[in-house]
Amino acid sequence: MSIPQFLLKGSVVVSAVVALLTNFSVLLCFTQSAELRSHVPGIFTLNLSISNVILALINMPATFLGVASSAKPLRDPLCRAVSFTETFITCNAMLSMAALSVDRWVAVVFPLRYSSKMRYRDALVIVSYSWLHSFTFSLIQLMMGWGAYSHTYASCTLHLDAEAASHRSAYVTFTALFHCSSFALCLFVLCFAYLKVLRVARSHCKRIDVITVQTLLLLVDIHPSVKERCLAQQRKRRRRAAKKICIFIGSFIICFSPYVVTRLVELLPSVDVPRHWGIATKCLVYAKASSDPFVYCLLRHQYRKVLVNVICRLVRKDHYFLSAHSTSSVWDTSDENFPERIT
Repeated sequence: MSIPQFLLKGSVVVSAVVALLTNFSVLLCFTQSAELRSHVPGIFTLNLSISNVILALINMPATFLGVASSAKPLRDPLCRAVSFTETFITCNAMLSMAALSVDRWVAVVFPLRYSSKMRYRDALVIVSYSWLHSFTFSLIQLMMGWGAYSHTYASCTLHLDAEAASHRSAYVTFTALFHCSSFALCLFVLCFAYLKVLRVARSHCKRIDVITVQTLLLLVDIHPSVKERCLAQQRKRRRRAAKKICIFIGSFIICFSPYVVTRLVELLPSVDVPRHWGIATKCLVYAKASSDPFVYCLLRHQYRKVLVNVICRLVRKDHYFLSAHSTSSVWDTSDENFPERIT
């Protein structure tokens, strides 16, 4: 086994394990917290987490088998089903991220009208459109027979067999349209929404900074260390919004753009994509599924609080079970030795 192959196999395994653990943690938080279920963005987060779990359970193991065996790991019917799942889940996950960005844009730009603009019914309509959009492309791919094993990506994915070369023009059109309506559309929505959020956040920070500076000028007898601390908080507040938005947009671009650009470039007849590069871009897409819970959920206070409470309850139950078991063991031992003490 070569070192690149070992690293690629390890990347797929790590991505699958982390994606399952983190996304199941998000789902656990939803089941244990009525507050999280009552929030409208929770619908988009739930849809994203379920998509990532399905990707980790179906597509990542299939890719691991393809990398390990360097051959087609599944039969044709099952491979077509796996490629259908990959197209559906990947598109649905991208649209869920776009929906989350729209929700935050509405919440920040229109805070007083958020409850009327983003209701549960509106969120369900957006999720329904996401499923319909993804299902339409997946169904067309399945009906045209464009789901097969690709040696370049070591996985069952959108692929044109040599036997169907006569449909190449239709395949090229479908592939370009699919990536434009999923990756390009979602990237545009992400940039538009989060840049609007950043502009509003900076305007709020400027107002707060003006009030803080005026207060510091009025407080003549305040200690210099306190003034320095207030100014440091101003600088930290200005950087925080930009940092979060860079994480949202940057993780999307870093994880999806190499794969999408490679898929578009390989449509050219004279381009031959190296196998290791193709698998590496696929691993980046899988890494997005394992990082989404941290980007959107687990680093937030509400989710951490619920998760800590769940862990504390489990630890207390285990401690109670162990203490009860040890107590019963002591009584059993004393009962067994009781006749010996009498004799």
